[in-house]
Amino acid sequence: MQKGRAVWGSGGGLRTARLAGQGLRHSKQTSHCGELEGRVHPILLQVGPIAIRFYGLMYVAALLMGIWLLRTEAERRGLLPERMVDLAFYVFVGGLIGGRLYYVLFKWGYYGAHPWKILAVWEGGMAIHGGLIGGVIGAWWFARATGLSLGTLCDMLAPAASLGHAFGRFGNFMNGDAHGYPLHSPLLPAWLRDGPDWLGVTFPASSIAGREFGPVPLHPVMLYELVLNLLGFVWLWRWRTKPWSPGTLFGVYLMYYAVVRSFTSLFRADDLYLGPFRLPHVISGVMLCLGVWLCCAPRSRTTVSTER
Repeated sequence: MQKGRAVWGSGGGLRTARLAGQGLRHSKQTSHCGELEGRVHPILLQVGPIAIRFYGLMYVAALLMGIWLLRTEAERRGLLPERMVDLAFYVFVGGLIGGRLYYVLFKWGYYGAHPWKILAVWEGGMAIHGGLIGGVIGAWWFARATGLSLGTLCDMLAPAASLGHAFGRFGNFMNGDAHGYPLHSPLLPAWLRDGPDWLGVTFPASSIAGREFGPVPLHPVMLYELVLNLLGFVWLWRWRTKPWSPGTLFGVYLMYYAVVRSFTSLFRADDLYLGPFRLPHVISGVMLCLGVWLCCAPRSRTTVSTER
């Protein structure tokens, strides 16, 4: 019987969880989600050395859907829809660079020793908070080049960001990264240890989750966040037509996602750490404060922006 398991946390600290002796119960492949083992695979199609991965495909899908949403919103606001492709490019590239740099910086102990892995984004390692920072920088650059309001652009981007994030979480699921703890792990808060067995997903041994925990049903936290981001998209898309002040809808998105990520991080086995604190909790606190400020700061209201 396995008496204990050494688990490396993303903060670099070795955590020891006595899985067998502290109530970590394994389902015997009878759970509904557990039956997905063998179907969760990072590669959709491979022809010779060329592989189409779900992870990359979800990024492409998010970009294309984002362009469509931005063009639709641009028409409603009286902006030139053709410019939205450029906006999407600025934000997408900024998000990719920011998401990867953020992750690499907080995992420098690993990437400093394996610098050739820095560009291996298909293995995972894109931090959403870094992606948001990079995306906003891209939007700022675009706003500066076009003279458009950054607040208005961020409001237009908020629904697309939430939907794109949902696509990304499906990519994480198929990749077996951004994974959760075992269903009944003692590393979970006490009130989350009694989840139903049918929630668990056993990931392939070759995945990041599989290498860390083996054939153990884990919380599919990527799917939890996928659903919550889809709900966020629906709400943001419906609310976008209200007479918000520029930047307010983006503030609502920041507050919503701060709460979502603070909750889902309780399940995450691979979070980055800042000292003893989960980094997503620290950054989510900053996002929450910024979102409140964006929603409460006095600004003139506008319903439509015009561009000629």
